[in-house]
Amino acid sequence: MSIVVEKVSYIYGGGTPYEKKALDQVSLEIHEGEFVGIIGHTGSGKSTLIQHLNGLLHPTSGTVSVNGVDLAEKSTEASAIRHKVGMVFQYPEHQLFEETVAKDIAFGPNNLHCLPDETERRVREAMKFVGLDYDTFAERSPFRLSGGQMRRVAIAGVIALHPDFLILDEPSAGLDPIGRREIFSQIRQWYKTGRFSVILVSHNMDDIARLATRLIVMNCGRAVLDGSPMDIFLHHRDILQQSGVDVPPLTKTLEYLQERGIRVPLAARETEEAAQALYDEWRTRGTC
Repeated sequence: MSIVVEKVSYIYGGGTPYEKKALDQVSLEIHEGEFVGIIGHTGSGKSTLIQHLNGLLHPTSGTVSVNGVDLAEKSTEASAIRHKVGMVFQYPEHQLFEETVAKDIAFGPNNLHCLPDETERRVREAMKFVGLDYDTFAERSPFRLSGGQMRRVAIAGVIALHPDFLILDEPSAGLDPIGRREIFSQIRQWYKTGRFSVILVSHNMDDIARLATRLIVMNCGRAVLDGSPMDIFLHHRDILQQSGVDVPPLTKTLEYLQERGIRVPLAARETEEAAQALYDEWRTRGTC
């Protein structure tokens, strides 16, 4: 399973005085098993790009295909394949509407015409997957939950569709620090199950560095960088700055220490990994 974006351009308001080119000849492939981070300043084309990946938007020119099926086609096959790319928007809890958690999560499977037993199985499975106990939460109103719990309900509704790709647009937006840590910890656990590939849009460079196996940098509607996060953060700072984004604070700190003769792994993705390396260095020097 793969998503192929080929020479895609997209224009908002085409043919009007207000037309704006949001994507400009973007080409890329996203494969099964990848954790792809997408970064860029506001207006760089990130959100427009991901809305093409499951057919919410169709290119002005170019093609987007999933497993060889063009998403712009008006066919039963194209309609079915779109469900394989699940999309979780910013503030997804704003889309909750049913009277109970279980009914909200069941909305997608019901639209797929799943049998009642299959729908219940998917609801239970999705709730367990996002860390919500079925007996505790199924019959509760989603509007009486915490912000983090509401977001998990919304994500569970997408997971219940059994997507092969899960797209998350700023999943921690508006959450407090504890909620943000919890949601990203959960995302990591989901990815490790191997059930789906993850495409994450985030402004938080530390989260991107820690989670993503591949990074795409957007600027002015183009994919200007595409590679491993650490390679991009360490060797392409000029393009990052031109794109209005910066390297993670952890990387900056490690560079500062290395410039002062302290041996630390610049490619460390976790604070704990960097702290252990720093501790080992100090022990070697006999300073602790």
